[in-house]
Amino acid sequence: MAGRERARMVAAGGDHKVTPAELFFDLVFVYAITQVTALMAAHPTPVRVLGAMTVLALLWWCWCCFAWLGNVVRADSGALFAVLVTVMTVVFVVSLAVPEVFADAPGGLPAPVVFVVSYGLVRVLHLVSYWVSSPGDTALRATLRRTALLSVAPPFVLLLMGCAYEGPARLLLWLGAVVVDYGGIYVTGSSGWRVNSPGHFSERHGLIVIIALGESIVAMGVGVADFPLTVAVIGACAAGLLLASGLWALYFRRFGEPAEHRLAALDGDERTRFARDVYTFLHLPLVAGVVLTALGMKKVLTQVADTGHYGLAEPLHGTVAWSLTGGVGLFLLGAAAIVLRSSGRRPTVLLVGGVCCLAAGPLVTLVPALAALALLAAGVMGLVVTHDRRARAATPG
Repeated sequence: MAGRERARMVAAGGDHKVTPAELFFDLVFVYAITQVTALMAAHPTPVRVLGAMTVLALLWWCWCCFAWLGNVVRADSGALFAVLVTVMTVVFVVSLAVPEVFADAPGGLPAPVVFVVSYGLVRVLHLVSYWVSSPGDTALRATLRRTALLSVAPPFVLLLMGCAYEGPARLLLWLGAVVVDYGGIYVTGSSGWRVNSPGHFSERHGLIVIIALGESIVAMGVGVADFPLTVAVIGACAAGLLLASGLWALYFRRFGEPAEHRLAALDGDERTRFARDVYTFLHLPLVAGVVLTALGMKKVLTQVADTGHYGLAEPLHGTVAWSLTGGVGLFLLGAAAIVLRSSGRRPTVLLVGGVCCLAAGPLVTLVPALAALALLAAGVMGLVVTHDRRARAATPG
């Protein structure tokens, strides 16, 4: 009897907070995000970047599934913790396969098939865990059936089909799987899904943003590995940290908290729809933007440190030049969409900043890489100050 009690799933209340088990679960996604950056860095072409963003969207779905589940069932309970450890193992295998999903190396298991089968297993474990967690919830079980039929099975078939092809064909099939998957979740509606604790849900997504920002810092360290420490390297690291700090300040001091307050003010299906739109859908551009920026930051640090092949006047070139500013632009546009959905206000500063950053790629190729990073960091910090002033001016009293 005591063993069954420890193994059962325990419902989470309205005051539920993030548990150490969930922080432990997130560790594997640190590695997964690092692998996505490595996938782009190996061959930084537009097609490879698009492929990496497709992989990131699939990994994001794996993480989101259990962020939702952990909001209604305690992750530190026996049954769910066992599921989380199992999922961690599977996601780690997924991460190991990421570098070869579009260029499978000879020998060993076929990486694309390992990636897809493991991804499918994560989705099935999520659905089964949700099913077991609420035996008397007919609305949830009906939604789970629709999700399986619309958002899990068809994308999985497309992903498997993609494994049979190479190059653009695989990418197109996998992109189609992502579109069907995300569209299926939207079509199934909000009935049955629940957000018991707004504080927990918001905190979970804030933590994954921190993980992405942390990966950008790790990318800088990887970029200077095995090179001498110079004044220019220190300056580039300082600029990169300033840029990451600006993105952190935008999220945690400008729009993350208002979004949480709005989530808490809603209830029922309205709360679920808001959580889906702002956190499941619109946080993906934030994470993707940081990952793209990390690619540019890594290349900047490599060029600054590798004085044998690059001079300090050398600019970034090609796709990595766009990724440095384009990633920030994607982050800002995602932030603007969150502000608009949370408050109904049009965030002009974020919109203008995002569009300018997306269009700034050609300019990055005209200035030294270190200068481009420093100017971008200064621009983001200036945007933080400007957005803060506008927010205070818009606040009554």
